[in-house]
Amino acid sequence: MKFRKLSIIYALCDYLASAVAWTLFFLQHFNFDLSRISEGLIRAEYFKGLIIIPVAWVFLFRLTGFYTVSLKRSRLIELFYSLSVTVPGVIIQFFIFLFLGFITENSLYLYFLETLFILQFLLTYIPRVIITSSTATKVHKGLVGINTLIIGSNGKAYEVFNRIKNEKIRGGNFLIGYVSITNRGNGLLKDCLPYLGQSEELPGIISDYKIEEVIIAIEGNEFDTIEKIIGLLEFRDVAIKAIPSLKDILTGRVKHTAIFGTPLLEISNLQMPVWQANIKQLMDYFLAGVCLILLSPVMLLLAILIRISGKGAVIFSQERTGKNGKPFTIFKFRSMKANAENDKPLLSSKNDDRITTIGRFMRKHRLDEIPNLINVLKGEMSLVGPRPERQYFIEQIVKTAPHYKRLHKVKPGITSWGQVKYGYASDVNSMIERLEYDLLYLENMSLSIDLKIIIYTVIIIIKGKGV
Repeated sequence: MKFRKLSIIYALCDYLASAVAWTLFFLQHFNFDLSRISEGLIRAEYFKGLIIIPVAWVFLFRLTGFYTVSLKRSRLIELFYSLSVTVPGVIIQFFIFLFLGFITENSLYLYFLETLFILQFLLTYIPRVIITSSTATKVHKGLVGINTLIIGSNGKAYEVFNRIKNEKIRGGNFLIGYVSITNRGNGLLKDCLPYLGQSEELPGIISDYKIEEVIIAIEGNEFDTIEKIIGLLEFRDVAIKAIPSLKDILTGRVKHTAIFGTPLLEISNLQMPVWQANIKQLMDYFLAGVCLILLSPVMLLLAILIRISGKGAVIFSQERTGKNGKPFTIFKFRSMKANAENDKPLLSSKNDDRITTIGRFMRKHRLDEIPNLINVLKGEMSLVGPRPERQYFIEQIVKTAPHYKRLHKVKPGITSWGQVKYGYASDVNSMIERLEYDLLYLENMSLSIDLKIIIYTVIIIIKGKGV
């Protein structure tokens, strides 16, 4: 909640700053000549800008992830971040002004560009520095902080506790307690922090104590539990950190900028930079909406052909497992005969006699998945991501490949790297083979990878190699 309030404060300040910057630029553009400013047309231009420009700036900062707030935000990073967004933003705004004919004096182009930048940058950056400095002061004094849990109870956990406790300037961690791996609260931390339970109880502890950051400080003989611990944490909205080794420091894995804080290795849950993730989401909604409109005649034709082909609903719905393991209902065009499974989950194969004639054509060209676009608009799926499976098959997969659950860290997709490579899975072994490429996607997520997968998917659709 504290982060949400801080994000709102940043956004409001950016909105007001952009409104003031536009007002001053507008007045300066007309040399503060009140007789010209009061003209009807000019007044209309001003109020249009007053409505659109501040909203556009807040949207741009939101898109680039600025409002993803941390109490440990650096003022120096704030400067570089503000510059990196303001410079291209002002250039875009300047060229829009040129295109609209708002700026016409060729000899004054550079002057107007400099004025626009100085106003926009200073009026947004100064309030940010004040807010960030005020927050940093409260953090250093221990007035605000992040509820932190230590996982471990012996030597390394005790070392972390002492480092945080003896920080010359507070780093922002409120140590709420610890959980143990094996000794049920009888380790070195028993007289230092409240014992909250065993590692198996992590989900409940995080929820009950409103934990925001977890520090993994386990011993060498406890490392066989690390995968299980990460598995319990990765779907929780918490920052995960660990004690770095000398190797981690030498290889540059430790990203730490606070001079007085305790250096820790951050285990990131982010698959993409925030700005790319936001653009990916916008692309999902935009392209899904456009495709549904453009493909509506095709959908109508397919619906008629499916209805003619035999009994059964035109749209087939089924429960699948989505992001964070949450179930959702997926929509597809029915490509099989009615009641094809007889209450027992079955996968289809290339020569499956349950598939109708029109269904075989749709599957070859992936047309049966057009209604998946509805799931994208509902926010349940993405255009690109691991294909969602039924819980029945997931339970079989994790017996052989427990790391399959990592795919649930992101939204499932209409198409995926694994599906482009292997197509439809006909059995659990095929799903496990496809898993390798879906995990590769997870570790290399980017807009460029998404674009490549979409292009290859289009080629498959055109060539009819979807089966």
